[in-house]
Amino acid sequence: MNLTALEQLLAAHRAGELETPEAVNRIQNLHFEDIGYARVDHSRASRQGFPEVVFGAGKTREQVVGIVERLLQHAPNVLVTHTDEGTFGEVRNISTEAEWHAAARLIRIQRDTTELGLGEIVVVTAGTSDIPVAEEAALTAEAMGNRVKRVWDVGVAGIHRVLAERSLLQSARVAIVVAGMEGALPSVVGGLVSVPVIAVPTSIGYGASFGGIAALLGMLNSCASNVTVVNIDNGFGAGFVASLINRRREEQSADGSSSRQRQTAGAASRSDRQEQ
Repeated sequence: MNLTALEQLLAAHRAGELETPEAVNRIQNLHFEDIGYARVDHSRASRQGFPEVVFGAGKTREQVVGIVERLLQHAPNVLVTHTDEGTFGEVRNISTEAEWHAAARLIRIQRDTTELGLGEIVVVTAGTSDIPVAEEAALTAEAMGNRVKRVWDVGVAGIHRVLAERSLLQSARVAIVVAGMEGALPSVVGGLVSVPVIAVPTSIGYGASFGGIAALLGMLNSCASNVTVVNIDNGFGAGFVASLINRRREEQSADGSSSRQRQTAGAASRSDRQEQ
C-alpha cells in the first residue's frame, strides 16, 4: 500500500472533502484495482520493494497503456518489459517521461531516482548477442535505485578478456552474468569473486543449445558455490533479485566490522601464515 496516498486520503475524509463510501472504495483500490482485463497490484511496492512490472508480450497496446496509467497514479516508477516501439508511442502519450530502450525492448518511466543500493551491481555478458537480455537486467536494477556497471563480450573463448575485468568484478556487491551457448562464463566469474553471482542463460546458440536449455543446465550444474540461476532470457528477474540483495546490509559484529571484512582479514591472515 502507498502510505502517502493513504495518509492523504484519510486527511481528505477527516476534512469532509471525501464521502465515506468513496473513501472506502479508494482504500480498496490502494491494494489492487480491478479494471476488467487486469487487477493492478498497487501494494506490490510495500511487499516486494518495487511496483508491479508490466509484461508486455501478449497484451494489446490499449491494455498496456491502461495498466501503466493506473500504476502511475500510485507509483513514481514503472517498467514495461517485452514490448515494442509502437506501444511505447502510446505510453508516451500519457507520460512524456517514458523512455524507450530498443535493445532490451523495455519502456521505463523513472520519476524517482533515489539511490537505494549499498554498492554496485556489475552486469556481464559472454557475447555481444547476449546484450539485449543483459540490458533488461541492467535497466531493471537501475530503475530500482542501483548503480550499475556493464561489461560486454568477455566470454570464455577469450578468457583473458574477463580476467582483465577482475578488479571491477571483485568490487561489486552482486554480479549478473548473462551467457548463451554452453553457459560457462558464470562459473568462471563465480570462481573470481566472493559475492552472489546470478546466472542468466540466453537462447543464443546453435541447434544443440536447444534455445538456451544447454546453457541453463550448464549453469545449474556449476561447481562455483556462489552461482544461482534464473530462467532463460529472464534479465528482468536477475535485475530484480540483484537489487534486493544489494539493499541488504551486511551483518555487523560487536567491533563494527562486517562479515565480508572479517572474511577478507581472515584470508589475509591465513596467507601470511602460509608464507612464513
